[in-house]
Amino acid sequence: MPDKLTDYRRADASLPERNRLWPLYGAGFENLGREGQPIEVETPTFGPDELLVRHDAVGLCFSDIKIIRLGEEHPRIYRNMKENPVVQGHEVSMTVVGVGENLRDQYAVGDRFIIQADIYFDGVNLAYGYEIQGGLSQYNVIDRRVLNGDDGNYLIPVQPETGYAESALTEPWACVIAAYELKYRTGLKAGGTTWIVGAGGQGPYTISASFDETSHPARMLLTDVPSDFAAWLKARAEVLEVEIADVADASSPPVEQVDDIVILGADADLIETVSPRLADFGILALIADEPLPRKVSVDVGRVHYNRWVTVGGTGPDIAQAYSRVPVRSTLRPGGAAWFVGAGGPMGRMHVQRAIQIADHPATIVCTDVSDLRLNDLCESFAAEARAKGITFICANPMQKEVYAAEMAPFKQVGFDDIIVLAPVPAVIADAVTYLAPKGVMNVFAGVARGTVAEIDLSDAYLKDTRVIGHSASSIDDLRLMLHQAETGVLSPNRSVAALGSLDAAKEGLRAVQDTVYPGKIVIYPNIKDFPLTAVPDLKDALPNVYAKLKDGREWTVEAEEEFLRMMLP
Repeated sequence: MPDKLTDYRRADASLPERNRLWPLYGAGFENLGREGQPIEVETPTFGPDELLVRHDAVGLCFSDIKIIRLGEEHPRIYRNMKENPVVQGHEVSMTVVGVGENLRDQYAVGDRFIIQADIYFDGVNLAYGYEIQGGLSQYNVIDRRVLNGDDGNYLIPVQPETGYAESALTEPWACVIAAYELKYRTGLKAGGTTWIVGAGGQGPYTISASFDETSHPARMLLTDVPSDFAAWLKARAEVLEVEIADVADASSPPVEQVDDIVILGADADLIETVSPRLADFGILALIADEPLPRKVSVDVGRVHYNRWVTVGGTGPDIAQAYSRVPVRSTLRPGGAAWFVGAGGPMGRMHVQRAIQIADHPATIVCTDVSDLRLNDLCESFAAEARAKGITFICANPMQKEVYAAEMAPFKQVGFDDIIVLAPVPAVIADAVTYLAPKGVMNVFAGVARGTVAEIDLSDAYLKDTRVIGHSASSIDDLRLMLHQAETGVLSPNRSVAALGSLDAAKEGLRAVQDTVYPGKIVIYPNIKDFPLTAVPDLKDALPNVYAKLKDGREWTVEAEEEFLRMMLP
């Protein structure tokens, strides 16, 4: 008897005439599909320079919920969705089922790929599952926008033995590992614009590096800078041929965006006035030796999306504020790490990685307001962490007395690393108070630009703490993550919490919105109708598949193979 899975992998069978997919016609779940169901259209044809691909597995992401909530207001959607609906699904694995005649020396039917979701073509972001039809469809055409985009080819080959869910989930996993690969400048931006603003500090000040023949800004603005220091800056700027200008009013500089803002003195009002001028990847450097009189309203959305960071020093050398304690994104080996909102899909990935890396923390604290998610997290990872000598603590802040007791020791000594996965300003503001000297907080949660948290920025120069942020991943991050998955360094399969067929995608998206499951939901677009099912519930639904799970709870390649043998049409 022919094996359906073998035939499916070969991908050379006759193609169906119809292609099922989930179109989104505007904001709201009521605009997903027609009468709450996927639609059928003709299976697409492909040209000589195009590929036809089959979507094998797609992970559902909270980013998909943002599209459903915002519709045409979403910043990555550029079209009339009623006339040209969006088909979501950017965490996707695919197989080539048709090759255009001009591509036959490069591709073959049966080739497998994942895709870098952020696709740029002629400078425009045409992300997969946004402007380009995504994985919540059975088939799609891959054209030159993907094959010859601004960054080259956005397809990444997958080994034949790698699981479909496993490879699809390398996309969200790439965002996780990218959070620990962030790089920051250690000096004023060469060729950029620097704005130095006096706030009562008298110095004397100097800049020992990145304002010399080797490296320097192209433009410098001065506001209320002490006269001796201003004279020194102007003399050096003349030698270096740096454009320099006095700015009388800090609230209205002559430029919209500045790469570096250096504030001399402790003035919270001034920080709030000038910091919105920071450009992408901008650095705010605070030079003071006294605490700020109050906390500062910090746009943590721009810390996250625009990669702003605040550094500091007590002076007098401004260069030391950048280089003395360089901004760190890796977890401190042997340190204490706190994952805030750890029970969700992305939080679980961060925790799993922290346990499995070679230079892991000595203490890992996981907090979440859901007992269901927190208990599942502990059941999944506590034994493994403790076997590696890691102190592993799970605590729910809603259980106030127990939580206070668990967190009390860390309030005194602080955490070396805090990863915030809860997009709540009050939570971010509270978490930062737990940073140890030289500690780093990463605002990983996708808080909107304009979201403000009250933070004591005195710690940036008195304790050398850093607050950084992260969003998305690059194609190099995705390649690295796929390599780690295929070599067994990290297993994306451990993130799978529930699965279903294409018909179950709408219910799956609602489950993502309502945080029903502790991990990722994976949709298999080309299987028979199968309801959304939690992985442990396969014990009753598909006992043969359940038997191939790891420890009765973790998805495996073997379980997927058995599942597909049973569920492929």
